[in-house]
Amino acid sequence: MNLGADRKKVFWLIGIVVVGASVTYYENFASSESAPVTVRTAHAAAPAPAVTRAPKVASDRRRVTNQGLIDDWKPRQGPKNPEDRPDPATIDPTVRLDLLAKVQAVEPAAAGRNLFVFGAAPPPPQAAVPALPKNVAKIVVNQQPPPSVPQGPPPPPTAPPMTFKYYGYKISATDGHKAAFLLDGDDILVAGENDTIKRRYRVVKIGINSITIEDTQFKSTQTLQLQENPLG
Repeated sequence: MNLGADRKKVFWLIGIVVVGASVTYYENFASSESAPVTVRTAHAAAPAPAVTRAPKVASDRRRVTNQGLIDDWKPRQGPKNPEDRPDPATIDPTVRLDLLAKVQAVEPAAAGRNLFVFGAAPPPPQAAVPALPKNVAKIVVNQQPPPSVPQGPPPPPTAPPMTFKYYGYKISATDGHKAAFLLDGDDILVAGENDTIKRRYRVVKIGINSITIEDTQFKSTQTLQLQENPLG
């Protein structure tokens, strides 16, 4: 058994315990003892007189301000100068009933607008136009209607445009008679010169590129050109 080695271990353990106890004591007790000293020093350095003066100045200023408001709104009776005030012994206390009757006889003017009714105010009354004196001559302006322009007879009515389409013709080999082919809507009409179409139109002349037709009702003629594709 080695007693020297065991004693060294015991000394090392005692040293570690002592160091740990010292650290614990310093953290718990040393910091708590130093704190009150700092607090007492801070309280001792703070100036105390400045705290009591600020409310006193504010209260004096408030008192002066309120006193000024009371003086401004204080009602005043009679003249401010006592020498200008009338003597109460010289005032006649008799009630003037005649003056009171005059005031009561005055009728209030009608209000132009009711304050309790919302809406536009009525228009102001128009001033009356003064009448002209009798010795003033009246000026009469002779207003004659403009002269009427004579109108001639109405123009004769014009014939409406024809709805026929001229798209070809044929010539008879025996007598050389011409016949034109006309298209009126879906109706195909064949007519020669001097023939009447639809009891109103007369074929005057059949040409190679055009045809002339007379409107017997309006006594007017119209020329229709040859159309290669009348259905288009």
